[in-house]
Amino acid sequence: MGTIKADIKITERYLGFFKSLNTQSKKELIIALTNSIDDKIPKQTNISDLYDAWDDERTAEEIIKDIKDSRIQSREIDGFE
Repeated sequence: MGTIKADIKITERYLGFFKSLNTQSKKELIIALTNSIDDKIPKQTNISDLYDAWDDERTAEEIIKDIKDSRIQSREIDGFE
């Protein structure tokens, strides 16, 4: 219950401050607060949106070969000098 009372006091304190603002400033504040809430709503991703996301002319075998060919295998360890 302490949190609710504290939240109400904070809200009342802000409302007292906002009363002194002009109408345009209040409208901009409402928009900014609304946008800050809307931004936190996670966008749902549909799995079908990911279909065909990789666009490449090469075949799967060619891609695998390119990946394997780009690997570097070395037993040499660089020093910290």
